[in-house]
Amino acid sequence: MADLLVLAVVIFGLNLMPAFAPPTWMVISWVGSSLPEANPALLALAAACAATTGRLVLAQMAFALVRQRWMREDDRRNIDAVAQWLERRKSMTVGFMLAYALGPFPSNYLFIAYGLAGMRLWMIGLPFFAGRIISYLVWTHIAQVGSRYLDTEVGLHGAYFSLYFILSQLFLLAALYLFTRVDWVCLLHERRLRWRRSRKLSSPP
Repeated sequence: MADLLVLAVVIFGLNLMPAFAPPTWMVISWVGSSLPEANPALLALAAACAATTGRLVLAQMAFALVRQRWMREDDRRNIDAVAQWLERRKSMTVGFMLAYALGPFPSNYLFIAYGLAGMRLWMIGLPFFAGRIISYLVWTHIAQVGSRYLDTEVGLHGAYFSLYFILSQLFLLAALYLFTRVDWVCLLHERRLRWRRSRKLSSPP
């Protein structure tokens, strides 16, 4: 039980980080290889609950701290066009998040984008939880089986600080910035890509 609590706290903290956090599947793999006799379903359930909660809090922080306090009103209206477009396509939004969560892909920028758009978080929270619990169960099982047959240690630091990881995080941060700079009204209604001019963030009230 103590191991599950520590795992949940660590993963919750990692999923609160907006960028440069080690992937949760890497932590799950390390835990699975370190605890080969643990119940993989319980490990996956604890990790999925913590990861989903952390991401939802991250999205809410993006909404409360960035959208509500720092974004200009016209920037909010621009992103609202995306939110309205996705709200009319709930099945597509839920299906995309479920499929995305099944893979080992970073999700921080998606939740930040959804938070900035002010969307209802259940639309991404529920499918994210379902996808993550399945993927974490697979990673845990693979790690536990591997630990019984392979005399290897899973090191987090090498992959975490690899050039690929750093470049991918920088790319995702750039993509998130471009998300706020696209003229979504023009793109969704006129099918034309147009960039909005950068403006200074408004001062908090």
